[in-house]
Amino acid sequence: MINIFKIVSFLEGVSYILLLFIASPIKHFYGDPSYVRLLGMPHGVLFVAYIALAILLKTELKWNNKTFGIVCLLSLIPFGTFFVGKYLKKEE
Repeated sequence: MINIFKIVSFLEGVSYILLLFIASPIKHFYGDPSYVRLLGMPHGVLFVAYIALAILLKTELKWNNKTFGIVCLLSLIPFGTFFVGKYLKKEE
């Protein structure tokens, strides 16, 4: 399950970056919200999957609250999910 989590974390990070740095500026500077609509739903689904998998892994891998909190916090920071795999290796 950890491999699936790493894949989802990467995809969630890519979708977040695209939404923040491409779709949102296009919406605000050019008045075209189509890219936000196009990327918003997949990003939302990936974010929910990321959090759900983090909850499942917390119990499966017996993460403490600090590790779980950092993993969840990394999902809110742009480029943060790209470092989840490295952080988890460091914690092992």
